[in-house]
Amino acid sequence: MSAVVQTENLTKIYGMGDVEVAALNGVSTNIEPGEFVAIMGPSGSGKSTFMNIIGFLDRPSGGSYFFEGQDVGSFSSDTMADMRSRKIGFVFQSYNLLPRTPALSNVELPLVYAGMPESRRQEAAVAALRTVGVEELALHLPNQLSGGQQQRIAIARALVNNPSLILADEPTGALDTKTSHDVMGLISRLNLEHGITIVVVTHERDVAAYARRILTFRDGTIESDVTNAPVPVPEATT
Repeated sequence: MSAVVQTENLTKIYGMGDVEVAALNGVSTNIEPGEFVAIMGPSGSGKSTFMNIIGFLDRPSGGSYFFEGQDVGSFSSDTMADMRSRKIGFVFQSYNLLPRTPALSNVELPLVYAGMPESRRQEAAVAALRTVGVEELALHLPNQLSGGQQQRIAIARALVNNPSLILADEPTGALDTKTSHDVMGLISRLNLEHGITIVVVTHERDVAAYARRILTFRDGTIESDVTNAPVPVPEATT
């Protein structure tokens, strides 16, 4: 089975006036199916640029990126957008839920873009909400939900199209400590029980501690790549 993500000497150069800045400078790594990887590093280290490239939001300046064995460098912009919608589930710090739309419809949104019939969309969205333990909140608007509940809805939305990879960008950044651990416990269970490949970008060591592998970026390169004994996760109570 091919690696979900394989990069070879990946570079990304940004022009700032007459100055060029190397956001990535020769990054080579693999992320295998079923891995749970945390990406850490200070601001400006390249971790967000790396996430944007592997999530089909940006293209590298040089090097190669293979997704499930396919050379992404050969993809058109339309193919990139299609792969992003079908193969990647995104979880953001700010949840990015539509404010006047019930939770169920928010979760259905990726399936709307994919052209799935309404009856099947609703069934899949309910199943995703059930997986993250908030099926009873299906008809609630985001402003009727706590931050932790909103993030669970966002995770359900990321799951609903059965993506090959979930990318979570600072998923606990807007949450208190207890809720952060609840959300990371949920993400860990999705990885352990469902085999979902997950990459979490974070500044927080207590968040990275849930991953089984930690990549630390510095100055556009991978400074360290270590196996981690993850935080034990209790069984779900919902």
